[in-house]
Amino acid sequence: MQETLIAVHTRRASFHREAPFTPWVYAMAQYKLVDYQRRSRYRVTSPLEVALDIAEADVSDAATAGSDLERLMSELPAKQRDAIRFVKIQGLSVAEAAERSGQSQSAVKVSVHRGLKALMARVRRGQNDAN
Repeated sequence: MQETLIAVHTRRASFHREAPFTPWVYAMAQYKLVDYQRRSRYRVTSPLEVALDIAEADVSDAATAGSDLERLMSELPAKQRDAIRFVKIQGLSVAEAAERSGQSQSAVKVSVHRGLKALMARVRRGQNDAN
């Protein structure tokens, strides 16, 4: 609670008076909770053989996930695909992504939002088809 209140106090300049206050505070509280959970996470140790088996499974799962993601991303318009790639996959800031793509920052934000929404709809549709 204290860390959340300190965060609200130190970041009060980032609050826009036209925006709702409660979601802004809840978002900070959620981030503080996640930070706390990361710091206090219980760590399990395993024998080396088990860790190697897990690593091998993770590599094959990651390769499959990567190809699935590329297939889904190829169905998006180029603006949305590039915006998602820059911001969500490469981890660039919205300003950096806007500079690289030649779009405004607002256009990048909208493209990321619409692209992710379209991807989620396709994934849900695929899950319904599998059932």
